[in-house]
Amino acid sequence: MMANLRRMDFRRTDKRTYALWIVAVAVYAFLYVPLIIVMVYSFNDSQLNAEWVGFTFDWYRKLFSDAEMLNAAANSLIIAIVASSVATVLGTMAGFAMHRYKLKLLPLLVLTPIAIPEILIGVSLLLFFVMLNITLGLVSITLAHIAFCIGFVAIVVRSRLSGMDESLTEAARDCGATPLQAFRLVTLPLILPGVLAGALMAFTLSIDDFVITFFTAGANASTLPLQIYSMIKIAVTPEVNAVSTLLMVLTLFLIVVASKLAPSALRSPS
Repeated sequence: MMANLRRMDFRRTDKRTYALWIVAVAVYAFLYVPLIIVMVYSFNDSQLNAEWVGFTFDWYRKLFSDAEMLNAAANSLIIAIVASSVATVLGTMAGFAMHRYKLKLLPLLVLTPIAIPEILIGVSLLLFFVMLNITLGLVSITLAHIAFCIGFVAIVVRSRLSGMDESLTEAARDCGATPLQAFRLVTLPLILPGVLAGALMAFTLSIDDFVITFFTAGANASTLPLQIYSMIKIAVTPEVNAVSTLLMVLTLFLIVVASKLAPSALRSPS
């Protein structure tokens, strides 16, 4: 009797496992098959994406000779580098403050931009820049990206700090180190993987962002996401697929590097 019950339980568990695998495969196929199609059709030797004609690198050659696209890519790269650098410094300070000082209001102020919808952030920043009479352009985009990315860096750094042995910092202080020296010589080297992971995450978010950039760009500033959007309003050509593929590869590469530097930090904010 007991053996029969065990067999029945095993069969039920086995069926549930198969069902979970089927659902998981279906979900991931829904997410990644369109991306794979975009990558494949970036090599399609046709003006249209309706059918496969043949293999070619012409769209990548055309992409790298497109002055507007290269200018937009350069703008995105400059904005992402500046925004991620500033956001990393400020986010590290915010993460350290949240870890050291248990203030209820501080996490709310730092992490609220993560929870607020991007369209709301974009509209509010647009009104803020207009109120301060700041000309919309690359500077306004950069400031907006800094404000948006600080919270993500702070989460990663705070997570890294929560797993650090505080006795090491206390030992440095007992040996005569000032708070700044203890942070520079002990704390910072220990949390450096988290800081680098936060920087890579901020860079990825900045170079990929469309919604906030759309509201804060102005008429003359163009970034890679905005340029892609202007192109697909006419038609989705293989050139759009090519630039989307390159952007996708860069984003995935940075995410993989960030996950290798601080895997636990990217899994949990505490």
